[in-house]
Amino acid sequence: MSELNARGVEDILIALVDGLTGFPDAIHAVFPQTQIHHCVVHLVRQSLGYVPYRDRKQVLALKAIYRAPTEAVALEALRTFEESAWSARYPTVAPLWRRHWEYLRPVFAYPPAIRRLLYTTNAIESLHMQLRKLTKTRGSFPTDKAATKLLYLGIRNIVAKWRRARLHWTTALTYFAQLFGDRFIPEA
Repeated sequence: MSELNARGVEDILIALVDGLTGFPDAIHAVFPQTQIHHCVVHLVRQSLGYVPYRDRKQVLALKAIYRAPTEAVALEALRTFEESAWSARYPTVAPLWRRHWEYLRPVFAYPPAIRRLLYTTNAIESLHMQLRKLTKTRGSFPTDKAATKLLYLGIRNIVAKWRRARLHWTTALTYFAQLFGDRFIPEA
């Protein structure tokens, strides 16, 4: 985060993290106003790691939590899960959600169209994987400029496939402009 700041990044509005311990603290140390969200997909995967395959469909009642329209409804769904037989059978799941609640709760301030963008880090991970695939097949690059050019062309080809997501981002950018006020810079 310090390196980002040194490269000229002055503020981060929202950070979507995968649950790496200490990462939210590192973000807040450099960018104290950043709103941090936890990736729901990673949290569900982590929860299901404690559950055998035969019971996963029943434990996926957790959907009621992250698909809730408000934070109050989500907390009630979490309480319901905690009181269920599934929580008694798998006692590590509900406390896991409680521990991460601080980074789950901010998403409930957004309308559903924007929540879909703040739901998972999978798109970022997919981009990273595709870029690694480009560079991995080459042993080395003659210059840094050659590597940069390859990554640029790769990103250009990848972005061409993102047509559907652009619609959601248009709505989100308008909402972010209202929510974050002067901190929101559309050109950035």
